[in-house]
Amino acid sequence: MSWSIFIKAPARICLFGDHQDYLGLPVIACSIGRFINLKAATNKHQKLYIKLPDINSERIIEVSEKFEDLEKGDHFAAALRVVRRHGVCIDSGYNIQISGNIPINAGVSSSSALVVVWVHFLLTAFGTKKQLQPEFIAQLAYEAEVLEHSSPGGKMDQYTIGVGHLIFLKTGADFKYEIIGKTLDGLVLGESGIGKDTLGVLGNIKGNALKAIDFVKKIDTFFNLEKATLKDFETHQNSLPDDLVPYFYAAIQNHVITQKALIELKKTTLNYSFIGDLMSQHHQVLKNNLKITIPRIDAMIDAALNAGAYGAKIIGSGGGGCIVALAPVHLQIKISQAIKNAGAKDAYSVKVTSGTKIFNE
Repeated sequence: MSWSIFIKAPARICLFGDHQDYLGLPVIACSIGRFINLKAATNKHQKLYIKLPDINSERIIEVSEKFEDLEKGDHFAAALRVVRRHGVCIDSGYNIQISGNIPINAGVSSSSALVVVWVHFLLTAFGTKKQLQPEFIAQLAYEAEVLEHSSPGGKMDQYTIGVGHLIFLKTGADFKYEIIGKTLDGLVLGESGIGKDTLGVLGNIKGNALKAIDFVKKIDTFFNLEKATLKDFETHQNSLPDDLVPYFYAAIQNHVITQKALIELKKTTLNYSFIGDLMSQHHQVLKNNLKITIPRIDAMIDAALNAGAYGAKIIGSGGGGCIVALAPVHLQIKISQAIKNAGAKDAYSVKVTSGTKIFNE
């Protein structure tokens, strides 16, 4: 087949701020060189023929289908509803093939990359009155994946994948993002081979974190989470129900760590040892307070550190998925092997990359 449209969208790694974006707190993430690739060519059938060979699946959508009743998790349909709402007219058929090498259900946003590449395709193929900028693609992908399904996630995944590079996202009501770098040498991704539990873990932690914060605000009307320090935790921890204390601590400490990381990552010369230590501190909060790790993840983290990594942490919502280690470049192969020896399905070096883009085959 003679393809006419080629689009790719990268995976993403959350470096700092896991379980923070839904609290309106900032995160630091980066896109990495593992991709979902989409190829498309027009047809004469007024249908969208979608093939996903990696999972041996296909989908046929009539271009006139409005999807008034949206099935949970149907991101193809959700995106069609969203782009139409933004004035896009779906009026011709396409043959589409989507494949890639992003680990699935592993905490590196394969699903968000799929939504971003699909939205990018729809805007490219059918046109839009607005300028086709990465942030516009990311916003529509967020609306399709999160808002249309009333899901508990924030904007980190879609904007990191859409915009790319090393990115700082302020996720509150005054949402904004800033590209703070285009490289971070020495990243190693480790796949546990155990699927994460996004909705279960994320929904539970989000609910408890919000309860803890609301509890404190009722006691202290001047409390501001975005400006909170560990002194605020010490002040209020005894007032909280015991089961909410870890969530309150995590919200504050992870924010403190993210702020320190932002200052360091914006420097011209990076202190990799310091950045790695902050990653490990962040992981300890995720492990000990939010309890989102599992034994295999813990073993992979320990192996990476014992092999010489500057730092390492779990990625994503938790319950499985991947880890990322920050390694001296000359030790990346050694650390990758150590992670595999600890039970990982796979481990390999990854590089920071640009966001979603049209490419030539």
